[in-house]
Amino acid sequence: MRTPGFWYGSGGAAGAALGWGLAPLGALYGLAGRLRLAAGNPERAGAPVLCVGNLVAGGAGKTPVCIAVADALRARGATPAFLTRGHGGRERGPLAVDLSTHDSAAVGDEALLLAAHGPCWVARDRAAGARAAVAAGASVLVMDDGFQNPSLAKDLSLIVVDGAVGFGNGHLVPAGPLREPVARGLARAGAVVVLGEDRAGVERRVAGTLPVLHARLEPVEEARALAGQAVLAFAGIGRPEKFFATLEALGARVVERRPFADHHPYRPEEVMALMDRAASLGALPVTTAKDAVRLPDPLRALVRVVPVRAVWREPAALDRLLAPLLTALLTGVPNG
Repeated sequence: MRTPGFWYGSGGAAGAALGWGLAPLGALYGLAGRLRLAAGNPERAGAPVLCVGNLVAGGAGKTPVCIAVADALRARGATPAFLTRGHGGRERGPLAVDLSTHDSAAVGDEALLLAAHGPCWVARDRAAGARAAVAAGASVLVMDDGFQNPSLAKDLSLIVVDGAVGFGNGHLVPAGPLREPVARGLARAGAVVVLGEDRAGVERRVAGTLPVLHARLEPVEEARALAGQAVLAFAGIGRPEKFFATLEALGARVVERRPFADHHPYRPEEVMALMDRAASLGALPVTTAKDAVRLPDPLRALVRVVPVRAVWREPAALDRLLAPLLTALLTGVPNG
């Protein structure tokens, strides 16, 4: 679904009233989540588990952070594997993602992005996926999402927060973006990662309770060639406007913006309509790497893709967080 604007303050008084009106449903959602966590019996994976999650519905930038964390672990001698639910895909797993045979309809878009950077396992049953990944040789697991899933014990959980919008209007789904109350979620976390400029006061809110890391999403160097070019930008991610702003920061002239719902499955005729519109505007059709894997194969080459990567402001802060996890890896003693 497309993220409702009132979750993040748009809509004025009417939006605020809608949030408060839906608050009782949010309370029920929160109660269901609390009962689910309380009933869980977390299983140990046989290897350290680092969960990269968030407290809001929709994208906050978890997948690029997962890739950056796995790179850091690999640089320090670990053998990481990714573990994900495979949102939007039909496969239940446990299944090792094969880029030569699997598409987004099978395993979801995030799994394909992760698999381009290391072994990736899709599993609705996270504990079963963890067992399979460890049996295949993983020494540490990097779990994309699943912070609210109680089936697998986590050794370290990083909460990713979009610095532009923070925790939104403070209400639980459907009244707001929160999957659970902020205080309750932070109590189970090991650190917070603020992506982008902290315009929502996230660090101020978390200060004194958890370490706060800062990172930014940076387009790959090749994307700089878009400077000065007219583009038709389309994106089906949690907050498409983030992508549009990235293009503008690169110096591209965004002549038209086409937002779609997160994980939107593109139909061939839909993509062709975008191509025709771009041609009529004298513009390049441009999208995200996450969207690109959902485009029909024959049409993917017609679209310019702008991949991004997470870049840490202070890499040493990440090293300090990972040190106990790496110690647990070497000693075989679970962290915490």
